[in-house]
Amino acid sequence: MDHRQQAREFLVSRRAKLTPAQANLPAGTNRRVPGLRRSEVAALAGVSIEYYAKLERGALGGVSAGVLDAIARALQLDDAERGHLFDLAHAADGSSALVRPRRRAAKPWAPRPSLQWTLDAVTEGPAFVRNGRMDLLAANRLARAFYADVYADPQRPPNLARFAFLDPSARRFYPDWDLLADITVASCAPKPAATPTTRNSRTWWVSCRPAAMSSADAGVPTTSATTAPGPRPITTRSSGS
Repeated sequence: MDHRQQAREFLVSRRAKLTPAQANLPAGTNRRVPGLRRSEVAALAGVSIEYYAKLERGALGGVSAGVLDAIARALQLDDAERGHLFDLAHAADGSSALVRPRRRAAKPWAPRPSLQWTLDAVTEGPAFVRNGRMDLLAANRLARAFYADVYADPQRPPNLARFAFLDPSARRFYPDWDLLADITVASCAPKPAATPTTRNSRTWWVSCRPAAMSSADAGVPTTSATTAPGPRPITTRSSGS
């Protein structure tokens, strides 16, 4: 049996075993199939009926992992069935999940020279750029001096949240540490999205969250980065990571 036929029989059989009631759909009248219609599976998966019909004919080559996940959810596949669906797609691609080349690691973000020049032009106070994870991405001379304790951490990039919760000197650096903890938790807690950046943020947040949750309530809507004494830093947010 070839891969296309296996994929076709697998998807048809799983669609046939799923009833409208199980999928929270109205049964309606004149239903000619024992399970869901193709149009219903397509709607549940968020794809067109023409595209789903193509998949059900066994054309799984080149289908993205996101679409396969959506089909698996629509058909309510268990872990073994979902794995089999992905195996069929890999076979259709002529490749294996175990030997598929990995994506190249993203290059570390670096400020453009023009941005660094702009920061360096600020000579009356600290100025820096940070992202949503509170990584310090670029800074002028005064900001590096102001956050010397943060830059002393060998981990790169230097991170304000990691410093606040994992470095004992943070309580000395921030006079009102409890308020700073609230602000930091509210700023860094991952939002319900599904991009690579937010997935990385969730992974990174695990390292700080236990310390954060033990001493702060996530609920203060603010983007302020510091309450330390001295000249107030000029903060610019960036999506770079």
